[in-house]
Amino acid sequence: MRWSRSFIPTIKEDPQEAEAISHKLMVRAGLIRRLTAGAYSYLPMGFRALEKAQKIISEEMNAAGAAQLLMPALQPIELWERTGRDKVIGDVMIRFIDRHGRQIALGPTHEEVVTDIVAHEVRSYKDLPVILYQIQSKFRDEIRPRFGVVRSSEFIMKDAYSFDVDAEGLEESYKKMFAAYCRIFERCALPYVPVEADSGMMGGSVSHEFMVPSEIGEDRIAVCSSCKYSASLEVAPVVHNEDDPGMNSAKDVLGEVSTPGSSSVKDVSAYLKVKESDLIKTLIFKADDIPLAVLLRGDHDANETKIKKELGIRTLSLADAALVEKVTGGAMGFSGPLGLSIPVYADNSIREAKNWVAGANKKDTHLVNVCNDRDFKVSKFIDARLITGDDPCPKCGKKIEVKNAVEIGHTFKLGTKYSEPLGAGYLDRNGVQKPIVMGCYGIGVNRILATCIETSHDKDGIIWPKSLAPFAVVVIPLNRDDAEVSRISEKIYAELLRENVEVLLDDRDNKSPGVKFKDSDLVGFPLQVIIGKKSLENGKIEIKTRKTGEKSLVDIDMAVTCIKKMVSNAVS
Repeated sequence: MRWSRSFIPTIKEDPQEAEAISHKLMVRAGLIRRLTAGAYSYLPMGFRALEKAQKIISEEMNAAGAAQLLMPALQPIELWERTGRDKVIGDVMIRFIDRHGRQIALGPTHEEVVTDIVAHEVRSYKDLPVILYQIQSKFRDEIRPRFGVVRSSEFIMKDAYSFDVDAEGLEESYKKMFAAYCRIFERCALPYVPVEADSGMMGGSVSHEFMVPSEIGEDRIAVCSSCKYSASLEVAPVVHNEDDPGMNSAKDVLGEVSTPGSSSVKDVSAYLKVKESDLIKTLIFKADDIPLAVLLRGDHDANETKIKKELGIRTLSLADAALVEKVTGGAMGFSGPLGLSIPVYADNSIREAKNWVAGANKKDTHLVNVCNDRDFKVSKFIDARLITGDDPCPKCGKKIEVKNAVEIGHTFKLGTKYSEPLGAGYLDRNGVQKPIVMGCYGIGVNRILATCIETSHDKDGIIWPKSLAPFAVVVIPLNRDDAEVSRISEKIYAELLRENVEVLLDDRDNKSPGVKFKDSDLVGFPLQVIIGKKSLENGKIEIKTRKTGEKSLVDIDMAVTCIKKMVSNAVS
């Protein structure tokens, strides 16, 4: 391919709307262009990289025994109503009424559709197991699309679905998919971390996320360098030391203090000159439409996923100001545990602690020397908070590290969550009808490119691994008007094509060598073959490795052999 025919519109400056490095570089390198919020066009270089990621995924899925299909993006809402997920997903789903009056959704995911297919085709245990997958555009009405293709409203997903006769079969399918995911992300040169995760709206019993640590990550993970434990913050348990007496074992006299305008933990801490960890944070929630209170230490954050599991509730949301005033008698920001008539649950971190500062359920007022048991009662102590870097590893007790990360893949053991309501069953060996046991496995294809760039770039641009690079080699003639430079460039380009090397010839006559170098570094081709008049006079050409910046001079007649060897020996 020739640069002049490839449509690579590079730009010098960062786009104003871009926050993430990957977003900036994908736009500057001419990989993508924004059409509207959350929707991007993939230009030729971006599309080639996208195709490479899809090819790697397909190869590994096929090798793991999955069969590819393609399902429609248009889905009747009735399928979602049968599983109840139309209400769970809510406004994220893009819906419309067609000309026949039918309510249609643009598919944000395809569990219902694929289960419906299998429900109509599978009859016997002899038809199972089956693993199906697709690579398809998905749609979600994101409140705030961010970071370019990392969080967009239209995106490309690889979805796989396993169908087995029992839990043992699901375990085998799950292991196959898990191993395939590891191979995919390794081939894409991504520094991924598999972590235990919450199943969320997908449902099921077991779930893992494949995370890439990154500053732009909207997810957070806990990682232990000692024992390699890793988990999403949503599920990482906090180990409570039962022998810890808390911050103070004394029981001083309960007192009331004025805290004008101080409704946040930070403001109260500063006003009373106490540590944030000395405060009780009283959060009023609506749990399955019933109000309850959860007590946390002032420097800790609530973990709603854990709270729901600990208390066996389906929905949990923070109460609004009206409900807070109704159940506490005071203004929002001054809630406390004393005198509440609703259930009060407390995180383990304040089980034994004494002499807390807490809200007085009265505007501009707090209480000091608040003591558990003496001043208020707790219905139950639970693990209700997010783990922090100050907590020990739940597995080995050593130091834990909390990192931001981008989710690039997610696997779920769904069980019969979808097969039962959608009638996907089979007859077992004894002729008994049973529900199919399912698993689900997703990969964000767009995110593979973005996270690769986030983790592999420098001040000059993208540093692609060979596996995802739009082209493995770019040939850069420095003086196109020089007949010998032009001849050798064309010769090497043609020979590389014959050797099936992915090569791009920068044949632009209207660009200086400096611009060509900058564009090549920006787009990130792994190898640059530089052909100039001075080196040709010595019978040499120059080869530069983008990742290391290392340069070498090779004989002209050995150039193609050397380039081909360097490409084939590339790690990724």
